[in-house]
Amino acid sequence: MPRAPLLEFTDRGIYCAKGKFYVDPWKPVDDAVITHAHADHSYPGHKRYLAHHLSREVMLHRLGEINLQTVEYGEKVMKNGVEISMFPAGHVIGSAQIRIEYQGEVWVVSGDYKTEDDGVCAPFEPVRCHQFISECTFGMPVYQWKPQAQIFDDMNNWWRHNVERGLATVVAGYSLGKAQRILQNLDLSIGKVYTHGVIENTNEALRRNGIILNPTERITKESIKDEVRKGIILAPPSSVGTPWMRKFGPYSFGYCSGWMAIRGAKRRRAADRGFVLSDHADWTGLISAIDATDCECVYLTHGYTASFTRYLSEIGFNAREVHTLYGAEDDEGEPPQPAEGEQKESTESDVEQKERAGERSGIA
Repeated sequence: MPRAPLLEFTDRGIYCAKGKFYVDPWKPVDDAVITHAHADHSYPGHKRYLAHHLSREVMLHRLGEINLQTVEYGEKVMKNGVEISMFPAGHVIGSAQIRIEYQGEVWVVSGDYKTEDDGVCAPFEPVRCHQFISECTFGMPVYQWKPQAQIFDDMNNWWRHNVERGLATVVAGYSLGKAQRILQNLDLSIGKVYTHGVIENTNEALRRNGIILNPTERITKESIKDEVRKGIILAPPSSVGTPWMRKFGPYSFGYCSGWMAIRGAKRRRAADRGFVLSDHADWTGLISAIDATDCECVYLTHGYTASFTRYLSEIGFNAREVHTLYGAEDDEGEPPQPAEGEQKESTESDVEQKERAGERSGIA
């Protein structure tokens, strides 16, 4: 009789029966091992959490007082005889692939990942395994990222041109990951960086965790509008089109997302500039990452799962599609969907709804 697989996909999340723990569960459980602090992977309500130490302060900021154990990359933890260790995923600061081993059988749960070294978070490291669980958010050939140096040269030139024309510059990007990546690649000789409260709260949490970020100034009710307009404003997607954003006009508005590679996406975001910048692997990155694991089987959890599964099978991989609740945290969780002959925005996450509420209450 064949041995049961080390991990299984359940209605609560990815479960290890031998170790009696879940990886990124979306319903309350006793033991949760977390790949990263985005809300579709780090849910509230678990009794115990295990995560990388650079996720600590962001998780506490988002989830409140939780029973949280943290580890370094490569550090081993035993749960009921099952060995757990974490390796860089390259997605956002603190993101990790979870390596799980029992009696010589090795599984890796990658969470979300990107293969380009962004210079901000620890770069992705392939981990050899028997079974690999992968995202495929951008698992279509059209998604091929340019080197980020080109994207940020373009962004800095755009900002400089806006200053010369007397326009404020607003850039939208998710508060954990995208915002820090943008911040660390801006040319600060052009001006100051001003932040929406949602982004600054995340920056402060990361700084408490020992992360060194470029200087930023939180926008408050006391901020002088004319001074803010001389710099660049980092804003979360939830602020787009709100009175908070409109008060800085006239401005030029840029949106950062992998979906900017889709024809018409910039217009549908009402953006003046679309920057194709993603914290997820592109088509080439996904294939190279999967191949580097030398896995016997790859499970695809979210994104273009059906078509990417077919393609991988055609080129010789043993690929399987599974259904999870991952992929709804940031503006790259799912592509804009058509509605009445036009495409609409992806659903706002619970975190962004809370962020919007915070903005209305004046804390942003």
